[in-house]
Amino acid sequence: QVQFVESGGGLVQPGGSLRLSCAASGFTLDGYVIGWFRQAPGKEREGVSCIRITNSRTVYEDSVKGRFTISRDYAKNTVYLQMNSLKPEDTATYYCARTPEYRSANCLQPTPYTQWGQGTQVTVSS
Repeated sequence: QVQFVESGGGLVQPGGSLRLSCAASGFTLDGYVIGWFRQAPGKEREGVSCIRITNSRTVYEDSVKGRFTISRDYAKNTVYLQMNSLKPEDTATYYCARTPEYRSANCLQPTPYTQWGQGTQVTVSS
């Protein structure tokens, strides 16, 4: 059974850091693009970052460029999102998801993703 389990969320002060983990089971990451998305109350889900597993090519939403880094660990079958210099506007529930590489165009858009995790809450507040 294909499953993602997100973890690593929590409460952090502005300027702080968190590392989110997306542990995949039921499949290996090769051949997929993995995306991180977030959704705040009353707002639509938006793409944060995505990574093509085969060659580690990455894409970032403009507001997180230079602050967030997406990466993968083949041995652990896990994708990470390192979040630095966190801002209150980063507060949201963060989700990871997968799409096949052939559907990876515009990988910050949620439409092609069919497998989603349950989400982990990130709250940035002083």
